Amino acid sequence: MAQFEVGDIVRALHEVRDEWRDSQRRSREPGAREFPSRDALAQIVESLKGALFPMRLGPPDLRHESEDFYVGHTLDAALQALLVQARLELNFNARLAPRPASEIDAAATEAVRQFANALPGLRRLLDSDVLAAYQGDPAARSVDEVLLCYPGVLAMIHHRLAHRLYELGLPLLARIVAELAHAQTGIDIHPGATIDAGFFMDHGTGVVIGETAVIGKRVRLYQAVTLGAKRFPTDAEGNLQKGLPRHPVVEDDVVIYAGATILGRVTLGKGAVIGGNVWITDDVKPGASVTQASLQNNSAPKAGSV
Repeated sequence: MAQFEVGDIVRALHEVRDEWRDSQRRSREPGAREFPSRDALAQIVESLKGALFPMRLGPPDLRHESEDFYVGHTLDAALQALLVQARLELNFNARLAPRPASEIDAAATEAVRQFANALPGLRRLLDSDVLAAYQGDPAARSVDEVLLCYPGVLAMIHHRLAHRLYELGLPLLARIVAELAHAQTGIDIHPGATIDAGFFMDHGTGVVIGETAVIGKRVRLYQAVTLGAKRFPTDAEGNLQKGLPRHPVVEDDVVIYAGATILGRVTLGKGAVIGGNVWITDDVKPGASVTQASLQNNSAPKAGSV
């Protein structure tokens, strides 16, 4: 059997970790885990998906007569596990703004309680997303197929959960939940993005939706659409200013075709249709149709101009 210098590598890795902790002003004191766990959140989300859609995303042997028992048991375990992760995030944040442990525990408990109470409303929103996908895709044979198979719907389940965590002051948990879907689907939705009912991403791969994007009702996107920022303002010291509105506002009933890139705090008016592979950095009027050809015609020199 080959021999490896594992002991030397362990010591070297220890030194690297200490260098990082010192540079980031982290404690070297031994103790419990400081950060939320990606693996724990993956399990929590799987449980929440089962609780939201028990007969389709729950266990394969579940029967209708056991549905409520399964939902109750699964939901209680998931919420208790989520509470642990919420405490970890708030405890970690307290290193910069110290708070009493009792206050952190109360804040974590209240956040998870509000999250739990939001689940019926999130289920209704997700039903509207599933229905929008079924009605918007002629290849879809049933709403069950949409829920079980469509990556855009999987991404929206994660986003609806993540956005509520984001609103409740748990942005790290929210980002982990969002990135779990990003890794599985290739769809990148920041948990801060606000998305109304009936949202459908057809195919979905490569879609990017930024933190401050606002999307109205019954909006449909195709693959590789970007709702991004045009520029990143900085403060007097050159640091990026965070949280400023910098992503598009998409009003109700807008359709955006594959490969379109919309940048900055622009508004796409109600009912607008954005063609494939266009680049937009200005507002679009309600009901307008924007294509590559229309953009080229608008940018061409007028007769008699120099």
